Amino acid sequence: MDALLNQAARRLENEFFAKNDAILIAQLRKLEQMERTQKALMEVSGITDETALKHLVDLGVHPDLLATLTLVPLVEVAWADGEIHEAEKTAILESASGVGMAPSSIDYVLLQQWLAQRPPKKMLDAWIHYIDGLKKALAREEVALIKDQFMNRARRVAEASGGFLNLISKISRAEQAMLDKLAAAFEDRGG
Repeated sequence: MDALLNQAARRLENEFFAKNDAILIAQLRKLEQMERTQKALMEVSGITDETALKHLVDLGVHPDLLATLTLVPLVEVAWADGEIHEAEKTAILESASGVGMAPSSIDYVLLQQWLAQRPPKKMLDAWIHYIDGLKKALAREEVALIKDQFMNRARRVAEASGGFLNLISKISRAEQAMLDKLAAAFEDRGG
């Protein structure tokens, strides 16, 4: 009888530990996935602040979405004066490569379409709406980090085509106006 009780107790104990092991393994996998997502977001955005990255992961922001969104300001700045110069195109494609966008990806194909034909105004409106959502969900410091990354890349594109013999500003008035509009998307609107 004792042998049967010991066997039953051991079976219950094994089931208990098997269930706990399964829970621990699932939690470990979730943590590893979160860490991979944070690392990918860091590579895409250039944001190194772990709190901001964790917050983006918690909000469900995926690296592929953020990679595409980081390119919207670049495309808008490049088109600001009505045409895209070859140097601007090169700067945008280098930035796309820098965020891990492979030439075979659907995002890269979309980007090439944006470079060939100006995207509709709705795209910029959607980007601004997305930034509004991030501003509501993130701390001011986190928003400032994202703004810096987006604006630094956009400014590099604006400067890529250069001014006349480098005697005048490398950034045209139209490009500066777009940079100002992009920067304003990150500002508090007092609501």
